[in-house]
Formats: sequence, C-alpha cells, structure tokens
Amino acid sequence: MATKWGICSAGKISHDFLVALQTLPSGDHQAVAVAARDLKRANEFAQSHKIMKAYGSYEELAKDANIDIVYVGVLHTVHRDVVLMFLKNKKNVLCEKPMAMNSKEVEELISAAKKYDVFIMEGIWSRFFPVYGQIRTLLSQKAIGDVKVVRAEFGSNQYHVPRAVQKELGGGALLDIGCYCIQFALMVFNGERPESVTAKGFLYETGVDETVTIILQYPGKRQAILTCTIMVAMPNQAAICGSKGMIQVPTCMWCPTSVILNGEETKFPLPPSSKPMHFTNSTGLSYEAEHVRQCLLKGLKESPLMSLADSQLLANIMEEVRKQLGVRFPQDTSL
Repeated sequence: MATKWGICSAGKISHDFLVALQTLPSGDHQAVAVAARDLKRANEFAQSHKIMKAYGSYEELAKDANIDIVYVGVLHTVHRDVVLMFLKNKKNVLCEKPMAMNSKEVEELISAAKKYDVFIMEGIWSRFFPVYGQIRTLLSQKAIGDVKVVRAEFGSNQYHVPRAVQKELGGGALLDIGCYCIQFALMVFNGERPESVTAKGFLYETGVDETVTIILQYPGKRQAILTCTIMVAMPNQAAICGSKGMIQVPTCMWCPTSVILNGEETKFPLPPSSKPMHFTNSTGLSYEAEHVRQCLLKGLKESPLMSLADSQLLANIMEEVRKQLGVRFPQDTSL
C-alpha cells in the first residue's frame, strides 16, 4: 500500500520534493493533498503536480484523514507552530531543516510527538544519500583507523536573497546551510556531544550571521572544523581524516554523488529528474522519502539515521554558536 503524503506549502522545496517523489514507484508513494495559505496558489500547485486535493489553510490539511505523513516545507520561522498543529492532530511529520528556530522549540516538538505517539523527523536529507551510507559503513569497518579531524564547508553567494539575510525570516548562514556541516560532524562522531564549542564569525548588517567557523572539540584529541558563509561560493567539500587514511566528499557535501577513500573514488549517480529543479541534486530527496516510508512501515516513531537526539544536539550546538556570535531571533528567550 502506498504511503500517502500531504504537502504543507507550495514553495520551491515542496516542488523539488514532489519531483523527487515521482522517481519512486507510484505504488509506494502518493501525494494526495497540498496546502498553502492561498487557495489559488494551492490549486495551481496541485494541478502542476497532479495532486487531487488542494487546501487554502494548513489546518484543513491537518484534518484530512487520508494522509499518512505531512511534509512540512514552510519557512523555518513558523516550523514550531505549524508542526505542533500537525502533531496535535496525530499526523506523522517530516519537517524540513532546521526543525525549529532554537533548542527550546525543538524540545517542544519532540515532546509533543512523544505525547501524541506519532513519527517526526528533521529533514536532514543528506543522511540518506548512498554516499553517506557508504561513509557510515567505512567508519564502522575502521577503514581509516581512528578519526582525528573532520572538516566540512558550505558556502553559497546568496546574501542578495531576502530569506537568507532578513532576521524576521530566520536568515543567516548557520540555520540555512551551516546545519549541514554540523550534522556531518555529528554523524561521523556518532552523536557524541562535543566537550566544547568555539565559534568565530561576522554578522551581516541585518544582524544575522554571514560567515562562521566552528570548532567542535571532542575527548581524545579529536576535532571538527566547520565553515559556512552566505557571502561567497566555496568548494563545499568534506573530509574525515583518520590514523590510517582519509575519506573525502569532493563537492556538494550536503547532497553528494561521489566519495573518495584514500584516493579511490566511488560514484553514486542520482535518479534522473523529469522536471527542472530549484536546488542542487534535489532528486536525492527521494532517498529521504523512501527512508521515511520504511520507518512508518516498521511502526517507528523516529529515524535510526536521523534521530531525535541528533536533532536536539544539532539545535543545542547552533544555539551555542549564535550565543557566541551575538545572533538573536524574536523566538529566542534564553540567548
């Protein structure tokens, strides 16, 4: 039986998610309803993607009994309120990253999911790419010995995009793209909490972070050095350096199609896209969607590959980084 998806928002990421969904068997995945704040926009989106139902409010989607899980692709400033509404209506949720604006909001969503006994996962789609699966396998096999240094970078020239720089829209490099670098380190170090977090960076004129470098220090002289920026494009590579060698992600570390082990490259081609996409390698969202389906079929309430503990730790680290940089959002009370 197909997993029935409800789509919350008719934006660019929801478009890409649906195109990715179409690369999977229709007997396994079906988008059955979409909701936007404007019914006209929802209708146009539904027609474009051949979705049967369109709603002019998120509340109507929450009441639809024909949905197995809701994909939430709204602006992250409203993740907490929108996701909470779906959870209270006992809907399973896949929420785009970041799960919420700060650690308190993330904690609130995790508690609500447990209270209403539903599945929730933060959409860190990177975790489900075949390259990441290969990295986890190599690490478990100790293919590069003991890991000592992790490096990851994500830089994109997008300071001219309002969403990237406006504080009221949750702007800044960290929440938008830096989270991918941090989650990479968390995966490599298997969810271990760093013993210290050090951040240095610069703020944009709007008060959001524009360039940030983070050092996560771990016991046993292990370290992760992570850089993100919305000011310039970077090679966007990652490396895991161990006592017996190195694993490299040559580019697009957040959505990679190849991995290099000690100089030898292995490629993992993406599913082909049937329509133009808005974001890099977006058909890779299909890996995430299929993982969620498998979790639901097994009756799981969280993902073993992107756990709720990882989401909480990710939020805690980002909050500590923002505290050191002096970045505060209206949603913050503890910073």
